[in-house]
Amino acid sequence: MKKLFALALLSLLAVIAPQAARSAAGDYRVTQTLAIGGDDGWDYVAVDSAARHVFVSHGTHVVVLDADSGKVVGDIPDTQGVHGIAIASDAGRGFTSNGRANTVTVFDLKTLKTEGTVKAGTNPDAIVYDPASKRVFTMNGRSQDTTAINVADNTVAGTLALGGKPEFAVADGKGSIWVNIEDKSELVRFDSKTLKILNRWPMAPCQEPSGLAADWKSRRLFAGCDNKLMAVFNADDGKVVATVPIGEGVDANAFDPETNLAFASTGDGNLTIAHEDGTDKYTTVATVPTKKSARTMGLDVKTHRIFLPAADFDAPAAGERRGKMKPGSFVVLVVSRD
Repeated sequence: MKKLFALALLSLLAVIAPQAARSAAGDYRVTQTLAIGGDDGWDYVAVDSAARHVFVSHGTHVVVLDADSGKVVGDIPDTQGVHGIAIASDAGRGFTSNGRANTVTVFDLKTLKTEGTVKAGTNPDAIVYDPASKRVFTMNGRSQDTTAINVADNTVAGTLALGGKPEFAVADGKGSIWVNIEDKSELVRFDSKTLKILNRWPMAPCQEPSGLAADWKSRRLFAGCDNKLMAVFNADDGKVVATVPIGEGVDANAFDPETNLAFASTGDGNLTIAHEDGTDKYTTVATVPTKKSARTMGLDVKTHRIFLPAADFDAPAAGERRGKMKPGSFVVLVVSRD
């Protein structure tokens, strides 16, 4: 009798768990399209949920949106080839990685006014703030290293060679930084204070990783992989614990700690949402149609909304990977639950 009861309970849980996961995801869909305009490209998005600002990289400047109304409320100019935005709320400052200028722009989070620039490595791409060391770190794609900048006085604390092309990075707030090495398909962990590499792990079956997000409660990392996977890693030993199929052209990942949902945005026009069901179990609960080219995103953990920049493009000419961006077509999509 006990065995039959146990089997019945397992069967019931097998039915309830996916239903609970789908309920947690709700009915995510594109609820707004915010017209931004301009003909420049873009890369990362950062959301300051406390201050209610969304920072959208846009070629030579950063567009600042109100996270609630969607209106443009500011602009950070002269950020040539800007890729990412890091938010140091405890210092009251924001930082942009300017890929063409090889610099970091420092700005005031309240006034949005520029305070100065700091020299970085060659082609700084992603940028992350680490509250443990009070430093921001640029992931320099061409020089294949990271530049550490003290947020107190905007001085360079040092440079660490990473042994490959770094993509996105995350900080646990306890003194460790994890970064995807795209061309080596490796995950590197380094100490934010000593600037020493602690671990280097292979990421197979993940190939050419780009986006990276974290669930620090379970110590799990979510990497976007070029071979249409979102790979889940144990942050402490680098082991792959799960994989989730996603679309093509991923460039950003996010994790919502309140809903236990992991996100992957892909350039083919889809947003994959997976639910963390338990220890190393992840269920795909939704694939939300967005817009072709909507490959990056920012998550507002307060409202659970996702902001995805995108644009329209002409058909590519022979030998081109992508056609020219149609003038004035740049938008930010807002994906939210009903």
